[in-house]
Amino acid sequence: MLTLTQTAAEAVKEIVSRVPAVQDGGVRIRDTGGTGGFELSVAPDPQPADTVVVTDGARVFLDETAAIALEDRVLDAELSEDGAVRFALAAQG
Repeated sequence: MLTLTQTAAEAVKEIVSRVPAVQDGGVRIRDTGGTGGFELSVAPDPQPADTVVVTDGARVFLDETAAIALEDRVLDAELSEDGAVRFALAAQG
C-alpha cells in the first residue's frame, strides 16, 4: 500500500486546509491512464471504491487503478517558501 513521508503528510494537510469546504477531506489521486500519470485533487470524501491511506491525520484517497499502481510506492513532498508543493514518488524499501 502507498505510504506517505512525514513531509508528504504535512503537505496533504496543508493543501486540504486551504479549501474550507473540505476541512475533513483529503487529497484524491486518480490514475489518468497512459502517459498522463496521476491527477491530484482535494475531495471531501473518498469515492466508494477508493482505498484510503491515513498518515498522521493526512488522508489520501486512491482510485482503484492508482491503488494498484502505487501499492509499492512512497509519496514524498517538497514545500517551498511561497506555499507551493511538489510531490514525488519513490519505491518503498
